[in-house]
Amino acid sequence: MSNNILLWLGFGLFLGAMLALDFGVFHRKAHIVKVKSALLEASFWIGLAFIFNIGVYFSRGSKPALEFLTCYIIEESLSVDNLFVFLIIFSYFMVPLSYRHKALFWGIAGAIIMRMLFIVSGVALIHKLHWVLYIFGAFLLFTGVKLAFSRGVEVHPEKNPILKLVRKIVPVASSYANGSFFIKEGGKTFATPLFVVILAIISFDLVFALDSIPAALGISTNSFIVFTSNAFAVLGLRSLFFAIASIMELFEYLHYGLAAVLSFIGVKMLISDFYEMPIWAALSVVASILLVSIVVSVILKEKRIQS
Repeated sequence: MSNNILLWLGFGLFLGAMLALDFGVFHRKAHIVKVKSALLEASFWIGLAFIFNIGVYFSRGSKPALEFLTCYIIEESLSVDNLFVFLIIFSYFMVPLSYRHKALFWGIAGAIIMRMLFIVSGVALIHKLHWVLYIFGAFLLFTGVKLAFSRGVEVHPEKNPILKLVRKIVPVASSYANGSFFIKEGGKTFATPLFVVILAIISFDLVFALDSIPAALGISTNSFIVFTSNAFAVLGLRSLFFAIASIMELFEYLHYGLAAVLSFIGVKMLISDFYEMPIWAALSVVASILLVSIVVSVILKEKRIQS
Protein backbone atom coordinates (compact mmCIF):
# COMPACT_ATOMS: atom_id res chain seq x y z
CA MET A 1 0.00 0.00 0.00
CA SER A 2 2.81 2.44 0.94
CA ASN A 3 4.61 1.66 -2.33
CA ASN A 4 1.44 2.42 -4.30
CA ILE A 5 0.98 5.74 -2.48
CA LEU A 6 4.60 6.67 -3.22
CA LEU A 7 4.08 5.77 -6.89
CA TRP A 8 1.00 7.99 -7.16
CA LEU A 9 2.67 10.85 -5.27
CA GLY A 10 5.82 10.54 -7.37
CA PHE A 11 3.91 10.60 -10.64
CA GLY A 12 1.74 13.48 -9.40
CA LEU A 13 4.84 15.54 -8.57
CA PHE A 14 6.42 14.66 -11.91
CA LEU A 15 3.24 15.60 -13.76
CA GLY A 16 2.97 18.88 -11.87
CA ALA A 17 6.60 19.73 -12.63
CA MET A 18 6.17 19.02 -16.36
CA LEU A 19 3.01 21.13 -16.54
CA ALA A 20 4.67 23.97 -14.63
CA LEU A 21 7.64 23.85 -17.02
CA ASP A 22 5.33 23.82 -20.03
CA PHE A 23 3.03 26.64 -18.97
CA GLY A 24 5.36 28.67 -16.78
CA VAL A 25 8.43 28.64 -19.02
CA PHE A 26 7.75 27.59 -22.63
CA HIS A 27 4.29 29.17 -22.88
CA ARG A 28 4.47 31.88 -20.24
CA LYS A 29 3.22 34.52 -22.68
CA ALA A 30 0.16 34.07 -24.89
CA HIS A 31 1.27 33.41 -28.45
CA ILE A 32 0.33 31.58 -31.62
CA VAL A 33 1.79 28.05 -31.60
CA LYS A 34 3.65 27.32 -34.84
CA VAL A 35 3.51 23.90 -36.49
CA LYS A 36 7.27 23.33 -36.08
CA SER A 37 7.27 23.98 -32.32
CA ALA A 38 4.07 21.91 -31.97
CA LEU A 39 5.77 18.96 -33.68
CA LEU A 40 8.76 19.29 -31.34
CA GLU A 41 6.50 19.39 -28.30
CA ALA A 42 4.47 16.42 -29.55
CA SER A 43 7.73 14.48 -30.02
CA PHE A 44 8.76 15.45 -26.48
CA TRP A 45 5.54 14.15 -24.90
CA ILE A 46 5.54 10.96 -26.98
CA GLY A 47 9.21 10.39 -26.15
CA LEU A 48 8.50 10.99 -22.46
CA ALA A 49 5.72 8.40 -22.57
CA PHE A 50 8.07 5.80 -24.09
CA ILE A 51 10.79 6.58 -21.53
CA PHE A 52 8.20 6.08 -18.79
CA ASN A 53 7.16 2.84 -20.51
CA ILE A 54 10.77 1.63 -20.34
CA GLY A 55 10.80 2.52 -16.64
CA VAL A 56 7.65 0.44 -16.13
CA TYR A 57 9.33 -2.47 -17.93
CA PHE A 58 12.41 -2.47 -15.68
CA SER A 59 10.54 -1.77 -12.45
CA ARG A 60 7.39 -3.88 -12.91
CA GLY A 61 8.05 -6.33 -15.74
CA SER A 62 7.03 -6.94 -19.35
CA LYS A 63 3.29 -7.48 -18.79
CA PRO A 64 2.59 -4.07 -17.15
CA ALA A 65 4.85 -2.43 -19.74
CA LEU A 66 2.85 -3.96 -22.60
CA GLU A 67 -0.39 -2.97 -20.86
CA PHE A 68 0.84 0.63 -20.59
CA LEU A 69 1.87 0.72 -24.26
CA THR A 70 -1.42 -0.76 -25.46
CA CYS A 71 -3.51 1.60 -23.32
CA TYR A 72 -1.42 4.54 -24.51
CA ILE A 73 -1.89 3.67 -28.19
CA ILE A 74 -5.64 3.14 -27.72
CA GLU A 75 -6.08 6.44 -25.88
CA GLU A 76 -3.92 8.40 -28.32
CA SER A 77 -5.81 7.03 -31.33
CA LEU A 78 -9.26 7.53 -29.80
CA SER A 79 -8.26 11.10 -28.96
CA VAL A 80 -8.27 12.03 -32.65
CA ASP A 81 -11.98 12.83 -32.31
CA ASN A 82 -11.08 15.25 -29.50
CA LEU A 83 -9.01 17.26 -31.96
CA PHE A 84 -12.06 17.81 -34.15
CA VAL A 85 -14.03 18.84 -31.07
CA PHE A 86 -11.36 21.37 -30.08
CA LEU A 87 -11.61 22.91 -33.55
CA ILE A 88 -15.40 23.16 -33.26
CA ILE A 89 -15.24 24.68 -29.76
CA PHE A 90 -12.60 27.23 -30.79
CA SER A 91 -14.60 28.14 -33.88
CA TYR A 92 -17.90 28.44 -31.99
CA PHE A 93 -16.44 30.69 -29.27
CA MET A 94 -14.17 32.52 -31.76
CA VAL A 95 -11.12 31.93 -29.56
CA PRO A 96 -8.15 34.07 -30.68
CA LEU A 97 -5.19 31.98 -31.88
CA SER A 98 -2.94 33.39 -29.14
CA TYR A 99 -5.25 32.08 -26.36
CA ARG A 100 -5.81 28.58 -27.70
CA HIS A 101 -2.81 26.99 -25.97
CA LYS A 102 -3.89 28.44 -22.61
CA ALA A 103 -7.41 27.12 -23.12
CA LEU A 104 -6.13 23.64 -24.00
CA PHE A 105 -3.62 23.65 -21.13
CA TRP A 106 -6.16 24.35 -18.40
CA GLY A 107 -8.91 22.35 -20.09
CA ILE A 108 -6.75 19.24 -20.34
CA ALA A 109 -5.31 19.71 -16.84
CA GLY A 110 -8.88 19.66 -15.51
CA ALA A 111 -9.74 16.69 -17.73
CA ILE A 112 -6.79 14.70 -16.30
CA ILE A 113 -8.11 15.16 -12.75
CA MET A 114 -11.60 14.09 -13.81
CA ARG A 115 -10.21 11.07 -15.67
CA MET A 116 -8.24 10.00 -12.57
CA LEU A 117 -11.46 9.90 -10.53
CA PHE A 118 -13.19 8.03 -13.35
CA ILE A 119 -10.39 5.44 -13.65
CA VAL A 120 -10.02 4.79 -9.92
CA SER A 121 -13.80 4.38 -9.59
CA GLY A 122 -13.94 2.07 -12.63
CA VAL A 123 -11.13 -0.16 -11.35
CA ALA A 124 -12.73 -0.34 -7.90
CA LEU A 125 -16.05 -1.34 -9.48
CA ILE A 126 -14.45 -4.10 -11.58
CA HIS A 127 -12.57 -5.52 -8.58
CA LYS A 128 -15.67 -5.44 -6.39
CA LEU A 129 -18.32 -6.32 -9.00
CA HIS A 130 -16.76 -8.47 -11.71
CA TRP A 131 -19.91 -8.43 -13.85
CA VAL A 132 -19.33 -4.69 -14.50
CA LEU A 133 -16.67 -5.88 -16.95
CA TYR A 134 -19.44 -7.31 -19.14
CA ILE A 135 -21.33 -4.00 -19.07
CA PHE A 136 -18.18 -2.16 -20.20
CA GLY A 137 -17.59 -4.78 -22.88
CA ALA A 138 -21.14 -4.56 -24.23
CA PHE A 139 -20.99 -0.77 -24.14
CA LEU A 140 -17.74 -0.72 -26.15
CA LEU A 141 -19.13 -3.18 -28.70
CA PHE A 142 -22.27 -1.06 -29.09
CA THR A 143 -20.18 2.14 -29.37
CA GLY A 144 -17.90 0.54 -31.96
CA VAL A 145 -20.83 -0.50 -34.17
CA LYS A 146 -22.45 2.92 -33.75
CA LEU A 147 -19.18 4.69 -34.65
CA ALA A 148 -18.78 2.56 -37.79
CA PHE A 149 -22.11 3.84 -39.12
CA SER A 150 -21.76 7.43 -37.92
CA ARG A 151 -21.00 10.25 -40.34
CA GLY A 152 -18.68 12.19 -38.09
CA VAL A 153 -18.45 14.02 -34.79
CA GLU A 154 -21.35 16.30 -34.00
CA VAL A 155 -20.81 18.82 -31.24
CA HIS A 156 -23.26 21.50 -30.15
CA PRO A 157 -21.59 23.67 -27.47
CA GLU A 158 -24.73 25.75 -27.03
CA LYS A 159 -26.57 22.61 -25.80
CA ASN A 160 -23.94 21.64 -23.22
CA PRO A 161 -25.73 21.50 -19.81
CA ILE A 162 -22.60 22.55 -17.89
CA LEU A 163 -22.22 25.70 -19.98
CA LYS A 164 -25.92 26.46 -19.57
CA LEU A 165 -25.53 26.14 -15.79
CA VAL A 166 -22.46 28.42 -15.72
CA ARG A 167 -24.30 31.11 -17.67
CA LYS A 168 -27.15 30.96 -15.15
CA ILE A 169 -24.81 31.30 -12.16
CA VAL A 170 -22.23 33.76 -13.52
CA PRO A 171 -22.81 36.30 -16.30
CA VAL A 172 -20.40 35.88 -19.22
CA ALA A 173 -18.51 38.87 -20.61
CA SER A 174 -18.30 39.48 -24.33
CA SER A 175 -14.51 39.99 -24.54
CA TYR A 176 -11.55 37.73 -23.74
CA ALA A 177 -10.07 40.44 -21.48
CA ASN A 178 -6.41 39.72 -22.25
CA GLY A 179 -6.76 36.03 -21.42
CA SER A 180 -8.24 36.41 -17.91
CA PHE A 181 -10.79 33.97 -16.55
CA PHE A 182 -12.87 36.51 -14.60
CA ILE A 183 -13.26 40.28 -14.74
CA LYS A 184 -15.11 42.88 -12.69
CA GLU A 185 -17.28 45.50 -14.34
CA GLY A 186 -19.53 47.89 -12.45
CA GLY A 187 -19.03 45.95 -9.21
CA LYS A 188 -20.18 42.68 -10.81
CA THR A 189 -18.06 39.60 -11.56
CA PHE A 190 -18.15 38.23 -15.08
CA ALA A 191 -16.69 35.01 -16.44
CA THR A 192 -14.80 35.53 -19.69
CA PRO A 193 -15.42 33.36 -22.76
CA LEU A 194 -12.00 31.74 -22.10
CA PHE A 195 -13.26 30.29 -18.81
CA VAL A 196 -16.34 28.95 -20.58
CA VAL A 197 -14.14 27.40 -23.30
CA ILE A 198 -12.08 25.57 -20.64
CA LEU A 199 -15.25 24.12 -19.09
CA ALA A 200 -16.39 23.07 -22.57
CA ILE A 201 -13.10 21.24 -23.20
CA ILE A 202 -13.32 19.42 -19.85
CA SER A 203 -16.97 18.41 -20.27
CA PHE A 204 -16.60 17.19 -23.85
CA ASP A 205 -13.42 15.31 -22.93
CA LEU A 206 -15.38 13.43 -20.27
CA VAL A 207 -17.88 12.37 -22.95
CA PHE A 208 -15.05 10.87 -25.02
CA ALA A 209 -13.55 9.32 -21.88
CA LEU A 210 -16.69 7.18 -21.64
CA ASP A 211 -15.28 5.27 -24.64
CA SER A 212 -11.54 5.38 -24.09
CA ILE A 213 -11.33 4.58 -20.38
CA PRO A 214 -13.49 1.40 -20.54
CA ALA A 215 -11.34 0.40 -23.55
CA ALA A 216 -8.20 0.85 -21.43
CA LEU A 217 -9.81 -1.10 -18.58
CA GLY A 218 -10.32 -3.91 -21.09
CA ILE A 219 -6.52 -4.12 -21.33
CA SER A 220 -5.56 -3.55 -17.69
CA THR A 221 -7.33 -3.17 -14.36
CA ASN A 222 -4.26 -1.63 -12.75
CA SER A 223 -5.42 1.93 -12.01
CA PHE A 224 -1.85 3.31 -12.03
CA ILE A 225 -1.09 1.86 -15.47
CA VAL A 226 -4.42 3.02 -16.93
CA PHE A 227 -4.14 6.52 -15.45
CA THR A 228 -0.51 7.15 -16.40
CA SER A 229 -1.07 5.97 -19.99
CA ASN A 230 -4.18 8.17 -20.19
CA ALA A 231 -2.35 11.16 -18.72
CA PHE A 232 0.55 10.94 -21.18
CA ALA A 233 -1.81 10.53 -24.13
CA VAL A 234 -4.02 13.45 -23.11
CA LEU A 235 -1.04 15.70 -22.35
CA GLY A 236 0.26 15.16 -25.86
CA LEU A 237 -3.11 16.18 -27.29
CA ARG A 238 -2.35 19.91 -27.07
CA SER A 239 0.74 19.63 -29.22
CA LEU A 240 -0.92 17.18 -31.61
CA PHE A 241 -3.78 19.63 -32.08
CA PHE A 242 -1.49 22.41 -33.29
CA ALA A 243 0.70 19.97 -35.25
CA ILE A 244 -1.94 18.10 -37.26
CA ALA A 245 -5.06 20.29 -37.12
CA SER A 246 -4.55 21.21 -40.76
CA ILE A 247 -4.09 17.62 -42.01
CA MET A 248 -6.67 15.72 -39.95
CA GLU A 249 -8.95 15.40 -42.97
CA LEU A 250 -6.37 13.05 -44.52
CA PHE A 251 -7.46 10.33 -42.09
CA GLU A 252 -11.11 10.15 -43.16
CA TYR A 253 -11.26 6.34 -42.75
CA LEU A 254 -9.64 6.33 -39.33
CA HIS A 255 -13.01 6.29 -37.60
CA TYR A 256 -13.64 2.82 -39.09
CA GLY A 257 -10.38 1.70 -37.50
CA LEU A 258 -11.39 3.23 -34.18
CA ALA A 259 -14.77 1.50 -34.42
CA ALA A 260 -13.00 -1.82 -35.00
CA VAL A 261 -10.67 -1.19 -32.03
CA LEU A 262 -13.59 -0.43 -29.69
CA SER A 263 -15.48 -3.49 -30.90
CA PHE A 264 -12.40 -5.69 -30.53
CA ILE A 265 -11.76 -4.54 -26.93
CA GLY A 266 -15.46 -4.97 -26.16
CA VAL A 267 -15.40 -8.58 -27.37
CA LYS A 268 -12.13 -9.16 -25.47
CA MET A 269 -13.83 -8.03 -22.25
CA LEU A 270 -16.94 -10.14 -22.89
CA ILE A 271 -14.94 -13.37 -23.39
CA SER A 272 -12.32 -12.64 -20.71
CA ASP A 273 -13.65 -15.38 -18.39
CA PHE A 274 -13.36 -17.97 -21.17
CA TYR A 275 -10.24 -16.81 -22.97
CA GLU A 276 -7.62 -14.35 -21.70
CA MET A 277 -5.88 -12.91 -24.73
CA PRO A 278 -2.16 -12.18 -24.23
CA ILE A 279 -1.40 -8.46 -24.05
CA TRP A 280 1.11 -8.68 -26.91
CA ALA A 281 -1.62 -10.16 -29.13
CA ALA A 282 -4.09 -7.42 -28.20
CA LEU A 283 -1.42 -4.78 -28.88
CA SER A 284 -0.68 -6.34 -32.29
CA VAL A 285 -4.36 -6.36 -33.26
CA VAL A 286 -4.93 -2.74 -32.16
CA ALA A 287 -1.77 -1.46 -33.90
CA SER A 288 -2.58 -3.38 -37.11
CA ILE A 289 -6.15 -2.07 -37.28
CA LEU A 290 -5.03 1.54 -36.82
CA LEU A 291 -2.17 1.21 -39.30
CA VAL A 292 -4.41 -0.28 -41.99
CA SER A 293 -7.08 2.43 -41.55
CA ILE A 294 -4.47 5.22 -41.81
CA VAL A 295 -2.77 3.68 -44.87
CA VAL A 296 -6.12 3.15 -46.60
CA SER A 297 -7.10 6.77 -45.85
CA VAL A 298 -3.90 8.15 -47.37
CA ILE A 299 -3.95 5.84 -50.45
CA LEU A 300 -7.61 6.54 -51.32
CA LYS A 301 -7.10 10.27 -50.76
CA GLU A 302 -4.15 10.29 -53.18
CA LYS A 303 -6.13 8.31 -55.77
CA ARG A 304 -8.98 10.82 -55.67
CA ILE A 305 -6.53 13.71 -56.06
CA GLN A 306 -4.85 12.03 -59.06
CA SER A 307 -8.18 11.28 -60.76
